[in-house]
Amino acid sequence: MTPAETFTAHERARLAPFVSDLDAPVFALLGLPETTRGALFARYSRYPGTLRRLLLDEFGEELEGGAGERPDPRGGNRAAALYERVLGEYGDDSVAQLGGAHIACEWVSNVLTKVLQRPRLGAYLEQSTRYIAYDRPLPGGGYRYYREPELGPAYEQAMDELFDTYAALLAQLTAWLGERFRSDGGGSAGAHERAVRAKALDLLRGLLPAGALSHVGIFASGQTFERLILHLRAHDLAEARRCGELMLAAMRVAAPSFVTRVERPERGGEWVAFLRRRAATGSRAARGLGLDTPDSEQPAGARLLRVEGDERLLLTALLFEQSAHDEREIEQAVERLGDGERTRLLGELLGGRENRRHLPGRGLEALRYRFEIVSDYGAFRDLQRHRMLTAQWQTLTPHLGAEVPDEVEQAGLGDQFRRALARSREAWQALIDAGMETQAPYALCLAYRVRYVLDLNAREAMHLIELRSGREGHSSYRRIARLMHRQIAAVHPNVAAAMTYLDDSEEPRLERLAAETRRERPPAG
Repeated sequence: MTPAETFTAHERARLAPFVSDLDAPVFALLGLPETTRGALFARYSRYPGTLRRLLLDEFGEELEGGAGERPDPRGGNRAAALYERVLGEYGDDSVAQLGGAHIACEWVSNVLTKVLQRPRLGAYLEQSTRYIAYDRPLPGGGYRYYREPELGPAYEQAMDELFDTYAALLAQLTAWLGERFRSDGGGSAGAHERAVRAKALDLLRGLLPAGALSHVGIFASGQTFERLILHLRAHDLAEARRCGELMLAAMRVAAPSFVTRVERPERGGEWVAFLRRRAATGSRAARGLGLDTPDSEQPAGARLLRVEGDERLLLTALLFEQSAHDEREIEQAVERLGDGERTRLLGELLGGRENRRHLPGRGLEALRYRFEIVSDYGAFRDLQRHRMLTAQWQTLTPHLGAEVPDEVEQAGLGDQFRRALARSREAWQALIDAGMETQAPYALCLAYRVRYVLDLNAREAMHLIELRSGREGHSSYRRIARLMHRQIAAVHPNVAAAMTYLDDSEEPRLERLAAETRRERPPAG
């Protein structure tokens, strides 16, 4: 039986606005500043009583004002003092994981979105080029791309030409797709129209430059924001540094105790200096080895560089949690099985999934794969967002080449697409010649390819491959997901066979038609 705690009528009235339930052993905190929530949990670890009692006894100032009212969102003096003492004096980073904040980063380039989304411990939402057309000027005039005076008028002229081409081709391609898929049944006229529009946006997103503007929403812990701000401050891109200062200002209002160390010279200052030294050392080492020269054009693809573990190890790991023996004894039991028995048992342990979200257990994480991928920058944007893996990427340049989507060619728009790519490359070269290597990627279309590494365990590989091969996905990252699957099948056939929600179909279709049709169905019940 769960112990019950009693509160006086006055205490219940004070607590009521700030907890979801006054009696249940599981409840949520409501309305309290993030600093206070984090400080409460930090104190909770060494407090013998309950959280509700702690809130009354030691954080009473947070509850002042009576039922229905809320305290200062920046947090009270006690919470701030606790955070600053624990973080500043003891450096207990776990305390900084106990509270979070929501931050919106608007009008940021597609180059900066990748920097913002790099931390693992956070949740990110980004405007999608699959659903938002970039064919109209902003309310204040001009298309949606990043500007700064240093980039000059020639850059702006080139970007305007890219967006003009995008807008013209969007109308033409939408009409062509509407005719081509006119008989594609299964949905209403409205669903069909929306699916055609989504496909046209998909096919033309490669014309948008990496300087195209987007919005990113972030929810993260105090620790994540602290480290992200430090990385932004150390970045060689001026846009990133400005964003870091704005994020710091926002955090000073939302949860100032989370970022007290950022501006201390002996803490944040030293950290930023270290990050800059680390980047400079890496660049210097690459130059010394002759690894900084431009590469030649390379087709899109995925190459499995390294594999860790085999399927016997996998079977051992899958059995470990349900076993009462040590791992060596489990290994020996697995060794005694014949190949057919091992295959059958792996199929049983990895199977039985009713949808792609039903992933096998943590044992699947015993295997790892390191893939080197070359894809257009648009596909990279989607694959990089998977955070349960290690992603490393090189600078976007035009040297690996670009390609025109097949259906754009079939629509008779390929030459216009290629001219836009060439114009983009000219603008990039002009920035390079002006000594602006850091800003030059702004000018490059998303169709240009970039090289990157994804290092991930088999469980994350299953999630990524099944999700990104889905029939509603963009063709460029669907192709990469299928290539990854085939290469895993060559080394771990039973792991690949367990990815039963892989979609390897390639027939031309309106990818979003089924989803748009589902939107029109009335909710169940």
